[in-house]
Amino acid sequence: MAKIEKSPDEWQQQLTPEQYRVAREKGTERPFTGDYQVQDTQGIYHCVCCHAPLFENEHKFDAGCGWPSFDRPLGSRCVEEHTDTTHGMQRTEVVCSHCDAHLGHVFPDGPPETTGLRYCINSVSLEFHPDE
Repeated sequence: MAKIEKSPDEWQQQLTPEQYRVAREKGTERPFTGDYQVQDTQGIYHCVCCHAPLFENEHKFDAGCGWPSFDRPLGSRCVEEHTDTTHGMQRTEVVCSHCDAHLGHVFPDGPPETTGLRYCINSVSLEFHPDE
């Protein structure tokens, strides 16, 4: 599948300033300020940039970190992972595999009874589709 590519101006017209800063400029929203607290509503979280399905509410958990956390993506081809050495740390960045939108990072401190992974995702990079 070909990547969705747009100019910075096209992305800025489509996204809010905060969505653009986080998803296109690899920013981070402040913890505990975003949407998508843990809830029982069935649904799928999509990329705010290209609307590709990324995460299922069923795999969301409360990590207490201030960002939506999932133990796995919807499928193995939904996201890509890249080494991120910014801010003097070595982390694994998570991006949308369809448009390269920055979503957040994945850490090996998730629920041990499932995958052991914590996909720590910026809520402004997501849009929730209930009952999907």
